Amino acid sequence: MNEYTLEIKPKSKLLDLNLKETWKYRDLLFLFVRRDFVAIYKQTVLGPLWFFIQPILTSVMQLLIFTKVAKIPVDGIPPLLFYLGGNVMWQYFASCLSLTSNTFRGNAGIFGKVYFPRIIAPLSMVISQLLKFGVQFSLFFTVWLYYMFLGGSDISLNPSWHIALIPVLIIIMAGMGLGAGMLISALTTKYRDFTFLLTFAVQLMMYATPVIYPLSFVPRAYQKWIMFNPMTGIIETFRYSFTGAGSFSWDLLGYSFAFMTVLLCLGIIVFNKVEKTFMDTV
Repeated sequence: MNEYTLEIKPKSKLLDLNLKETWKYRDLLFLFVRRDFVAIYKQTVLGPLWFFIQPILTSVMQLLIFTKVAKIPVDGIPPLLFYLGGNVMWQYFASCLSLTSNTFRGNAGIFGKVYFPRIIAPLSMVISQLLKFGVQFSLFFTVWLYYMFLGGSDISLNPSWHIALIPVLIIIMAGMGLGAGMLISALTTKYRDFTFLLTFAVQLMMYATPVIYPLSFVPRAYQKWIMFNPMTGIIETFRYSFTGAGSFSWDLLGYSFAFMTVLLCLGIIVFNKVEKTFMDTV
């Protein structure tokens, strides 16, 4: 009689991450992370320099258009620092969302041939983007130090406990990107329209987030609508932690965390349900 060491069967629980099994495949997770990180700028002339060029060029263009032309105030923060901070934070969330939303379609060839916990694929994308975020955050931190000590700016560093919230902000962004990405990835197995809708949604959502303008610039009557965006509390807290400008609210940050929790749970439920049958529709 044959003895089997591994039995593969579909999940019986919708909200099941199966963390024990995922941990067993951690080597594969790290391999995927390396693949995702290295493949981004493979066969490019400038290579990893694009990690720095992209946020710098974006911030400079925003500075010229929104500060010099549109005359949008930046709460007394040096404009380059203002836009750079917003772009670094927003790009991490947007990248996590865009990449994880293609999990089923982008990995259909692997999923159809080899078994491993499917959650590893979107997790690897979130972690690889975290490495990119770390590189770009170091750029922001360098510019921040320049303005603090050499730039003659009036910005002041808030108490250290505000900066201690940065890991929390990263976790919230990663959770929202992962949850929304898994949800959209599951939906695109049947409805390809979401692939095109996501491109527009990410662009439009940025304008509904205080990335290119401070929350204080929004008329009071419309501020509550901007606050419904869970990324608002994250961007405002980030700027407040490093510059002392902007706003900080436990209620706003708590709302972002609650939104992330609900979205992540919903994404896991739909992801686990679809992974059993998605090969029939992709």
